[in-house]
Amino acid sequence: MIKINIDKKDQLDRALKQFKRICNDAGIFKEIKRSTYFEKPSEQRRREEKQREKNIRNIGKKKKVKKVYR
Repeated sequence: MIKINIDKKDQLDRALKQFKRICNDAGIFKEIKRSTYFEKPSEQRRREEKQREKNIRNIGKKKKVKKVYR
């Protein structure tokens, strides 16, 4: 459950922005869009495999060490 503490002086726009940011970070909007339509099991496996490969690539990019020239 997502909770946002709002002070009396906070504006509604700001609170809404904060709520949307938290939902995006948690992946809630992505999950809702994905579950709106039926996804065949084979498509689900392909999507998950693609996501795993993407995660592996991103980890590899982070581990690369930059050369230091002195």
